Amino acid sequence: MPVFESTAFDDHERVVFCHDRASALRAIIAIHSTALGPAAGGCRMWAYANDDLAIVDALRLAKGMSYKNAMAELPFGGGKAVIIGDPMRDKTQALLEAFGTHIDKLGGDYVTAEDVGMSVADMETVSTRTRYVSGRSQHSGAAGGDPSPKTAYGVFLGIRAAVSFRLGSDDLSGVRIAVQGLGNVGRHLCRHLHEAGAKLLVADIHADRTAQVCEQFDATAVDVNDILFQDVDVVAPCALGGIFDSKSIARLRASVIAGGANNQLATDEDGERLREREILYAPDYVINAGGIINVAYEYFGKGDNETVKSRIEQIGPRLTAIFAKAREQHRSTNAVANELAKEKISAGAD
Repeated sequence: MPVFESTAFDDHERVVFCHDRASALRAIIAIHSTALGPAAGGCRMWAYANDDLAIVDALRLAKGMSYKNAMAELPFGGGKAVIIGDPMRDKTQALLEAFGTHIDKLGGDYVTAEDVGMSVADMETVSTRTRYVSGRSQHSGAAGGDPSPKTAYGVFLGIRAAVSFRLGSDDLSGVRIAVQGLGNVGRHLCRHLHEAGAKLLVADIHADRTAQVCEQFDATAVDVNDILFQDVDVVAPCALGGIFDSKSIARLRASVIAGGANNQLATDEDGERLREREILYAPDYVINAGGIINVAYEYFGKGDNETVKSRIEQIGPRLTAIFAKAREQHRSTNAVANELAKEKISAGAD
């Protein structure tokens, strides 16, 4: 599939294909925009069925990072990397070092961190070949470390804001929430929700994760194919994207969609489908910005955990403003958020 003809291509500044025969590295780095600063976004390692899917994922994720960083008012543009391979089987030190070498060749135009299939330890290995990396080990209260708990905290605050706007109360006690995906973000989110008194239904492709969360947080296990369609107040997607389309939206029974996954909508038009069904959607790149906020403060060496926490706590009010504007203008929340993000990026480019 030619990149320029892809529906996911959106005037990306650069798309780099990285290959290293010795380590079997096959990676794609997509830089969507550097208008506001170096393109920042995590690296995802996934066993894509084919190269076309990897390209589309990289392009969509990079664009989402431009919008995410703009809306969070960070001095970052948007980029993303994907490594093609099974992280449980194909990840090696040599592969990570080769990936770091390719990042370094970009001279700081792209800053990486961990995403699905990657860890703090992996970022430490990447950092042996480049300084353009964040999400490394945390030291003495400074910003840094695994960004997923920060992402989860922001999502939790976003859920509370969405529930308040749609259901009229920010008290989550007794609120029924279905969480799809129990990786680092989903698991930490479940802890916050459980402590707030929510009733949890959970699902993950890994049965051991599901069992652990059910035991720790008094959750009810649901089949992974049914989790989105439960009779709940909130659906919180925390796995992969592209899950809400015309078919799945028709089956939803929740009043709110608010979760940590990137690119939850299959198309922008699906946001309007949700609006027509009176389902409040928290734009993913606004609600899940906690991790990149932490990455930014670590990368630029400014601020500590309390500074990061205070910035993450702006996510709730930011979402509420988007919800209110969308209701006033009779538009979808993603259309409003996209417009705001584009305005911020354009202002930075001028």
